[in-house]
Amino acid sequence: MSVTLYVPCDSSAISLGADRIATTILNEAKKRNITIKLIRNGSRGLFWLEPLVEVDTPEGRKAYGPVQLNDISSLFDANFIQGGEHPLFLGLIEELDYLKKQQRLTFARIGKTDPISLDDYLNHEGFKGLKNALNQSQADIVKTVTDSGLRGRGGAAFPTGIKWNTVLNTPSEQKYIICNADEGDSGTFSDRMVMEGDPFVLIEGMTIAGIAVGATQGYIYLRVEYPHAHKALDTAIEKAYQAGYLGNNILGSGKTFHLEVRLGAGAYICGEETSLMESLEGKRGLVRFKPPLPAISGLFGKPTVVNNVISLASVPVILDKGGDYYRDFGMGRSRGTLPLQLAGNIKHTGLVEVAFGVTLRELLYDFGGGSASGRPIKAVQVGGPLGAYLPESQFDTPLDYEAFAANWTVLGHGGVVAFDDTANMAELARYNMEFCAIESCGKCTPCRIGSTRGYEVIDTIMAGQDLEKNIPLLRDLCNTLLNGSLCALGGMTPYPVLSALNHFPKDFGIDDNADAA
Repeated sequence: MSVTLYVPCDSSAISLGADRIATTILNEAKKRNITIKLIRNGSRGLFWLEPLVEVDTPEGRKAYGPVQLNDISSLFDANFIQGGEHPLFLGLIEELDYLKKQQRLTFARIGKTDPISLDDYLNHEGFKGLKNALNQSQADIVKTVTDSGLRGRGGAAFPTGIKWNTVLNTPSEQKYIICNADEGDSGTFSDRMVMEGDPFVLIEGMTIAGIAVGATQGYIYLRVEYPHAHKALDTAIEKAYQAGYLGNNILGSGKTFHLEVRLGAGAYICGEETSLMESLEGKRGLVRFKPPLPAISGLFGKPTVVNNVISLASVPVILDKGGDYYRDFGMGRSRGTLPLQLAGNIKHTGLVEVAFGVTLRELLYDFGGGSASGRPIKAVQVGGPLGAYLPESQFDTPLDYEAFAANWTVLGHGGVVAFDDTANMAELARYNMEFCAIESCGKCTPCRIGSTRGYEVIDTIMAGQDLEKNIPLLRDLCNTLLNGSLCALGGMTPYPVLSALNHFPKDFGIDDNADAA
């Protein structure tokens, strides 16, 4: 009788040895004349437990982790293929608190299935949303997405339904769907996990978008640093074509949608939608002036929907279960769920998908387990390298776009990077300024010149030189970047710099009793 085991094929798990674990398990089973079926699933996002091995048992899937090569022999000795006890035994995977406390809608399948098995996808409610969409009018599909309250998960949080409606109502003989998969923010990995762990959900979401607005061609603009995602997407796209879920006559409906992957070339600025389109057109990645908006004149001058991976991957469940179902999660104008990524100095790093409204403190301690070092968490950067640093006094802020905006912070792509009390916030602020200088496309002066002058000024501040002159100068430079930059790269770099300066003045050599302004 064959036993089914699961070892993740996610690149984070692979970096921690998952490929070697899978090979060694197969070799050990062969040596012991044990028949097993080994499936490479996506990661469930419990990265502190990777490589995680799961075993199918009559009670459900039981987990062991983190498994190292020298554990495998003892796992077989403990009869782990039948769920036997072992020091690495974690119990039923679905009963772990880290997973039980989540609301996984976008990530519902990830970790459960073979990512590139179309049968697995279909057996776990895959393509139900697309089948529903094929029986609706374009306006009804767009209305369902609008009613769900879905907003862009790439950082801007613009209502998805409004963007789709604009493209739908802009006459053109050709329209496009672009998935922005240029996930370049530090501490973010949810896009990659979707593409590696459930590529069909992205294909389904993009196809629904194409049918909704009348676009017949889609592109996934993928960062070149994601080779595992590239392979998974290409394989899944080929299978979708073969089964009739992509092409000229989708499931016999007469509707057309074609899809392909295009690789970026490592430029952070191409995560900005207009730079991305310039790159797709074969040009240098420079930011375009707006208007016109991409929804009216985008790729090759045609109406274009540009959404990020999580936005598009959230669409199938909305079309399957309805806009009201999705809207019932969340708070205020932030509806549905947000996949959050815990990284940095945190004990339990990984992916947490929860409804909007959970606080940052709950995320850091109930899920993250506090700092990995055991020291107090001093600051948390939310939203990537352009996100503000939140001090402990703001940890009770609910995860909500408007609540964060009221604190002059951003949720962004949902990356959460923790720092303990040994972190020097002036050094981190300098890093953010230098990051902007390195990654600037150079088109606008505030970003190109201001960021370089910015980290030079921080250097003089860190050297203790002329603080009375250089602190106001740094603030003035930030004000110029904030108000004069062409895109969010320059326009948001002041967020981490000013938040570090405002909340942690001592790290800049400013006395608590002194005026930091």
